[in-house]
Amino acid sequence: MLTRGPSFSLGRALPRAGGLLRALGGMLVTMLWLTGLVPSAFAQRAPRILLLDAALADGHIVAVGESGSILRSADSGQSWITASSGARATLTGISFAPESGLGWAVGHDALILHTTDAGVSWAKQWQGEDLESSFLDVLAITNEHVIAVGAYGLYQFTQDGGRTWTQRAVLDEDMHLNRISRGPTGTLYLAGERGTLLRSRDQGETWVRIDSPYDGSFYGILPLGPETLLAYGLRGRVFRSTDDGETWIGVPLPQPMLLATAVKSSSGPIVLAGQARAHFVSRDDGATFSAWDIELTTAVAELFTSPDGTLFAFGEAGVSRLPAP
Repeated sequence: MLTRGPSFSLGRALPRAGGLLRALGGMLVTMLWLTGLVPSAFAQRAPRILLLDAALADGHIVAVGESGSILRSADSGQSWITASSGARATLTGISFAPESGLGWAVGHDALILHTTDAGVSWAKQWQGEDLESSFLDVLAITNEHVIAVGAYGLYQFTQDGGRTWTQRAVLDEDMHLNRISRGPTGTLYLAGERGTLLRSRDQGETWVRIDSPYDGSFYGILPLGPETLLAYGLRGRVFRSTDDGETWIGVPLPQPMLLATAVKSSSGPIVLAGQARAHFVSRDDGATFSAWDIELTTAVAELFTSPDGTLFAFGEAGVSRLPAP
């Protein structure tokens, strides 16, 4: 199995060892749910399957995870319903075009799914011949332009809404591309293993390397403003830039724990999370972080802010509502 870190395997924050037992338990719940042996009210109330990413579409939160699972919430996470994906592969990333019900979900088995109704229904749009390939993230830039990235430098893009997909090499090496993000001015960023940081100022037409302050794995770049960035990754490494990645300053953390996700909450503070019990908060725009003591004790793959400002953690425990940071 491909690894992205010492305690995480390929796919957004799928944990090993004891976490694997919990993941298998989540799979059992999913199978019982699908066969009707678990009441739908229970499944809607508290989904306990491994969830790896989430996005907003037409006011709905849509989350993806193990065994092709897709969940939707129309009430800011109060209740959840399932959407049929027709897939069994773990889904690792989801994105919707701005102000549109057009969305894409990607995952293992080189799979790309598509929806035209804000995630109610899904269909396979593309799948690579090499089923050992895995996508790790996707970004819908417009209704037509979408980029999907993944393991060993996997990079596919479409400029016609998915009617055709084109493979491209943006690295000379075959390092994993873990996450793609977009800043407020439209600049795109890629974060990956072995210190990989890339930037595109022309919507992905060209990519240039950002001088990396660290030679280990990065799991994402969080844009905080037009030129202020926060890069985070393995062993609790956090770096901040105020000049669009030209220079970086290291931000120390109380504990060197793997960081898989970051979000700026609606109330202002920035939250980092990842490995079990790794929760950190910044109230000075990422200049410093302190440990955040909350009840959640399992690994987190994605932090997400709902339309009403509620902060959610998606990961090993399914979906967890977090207190205001």
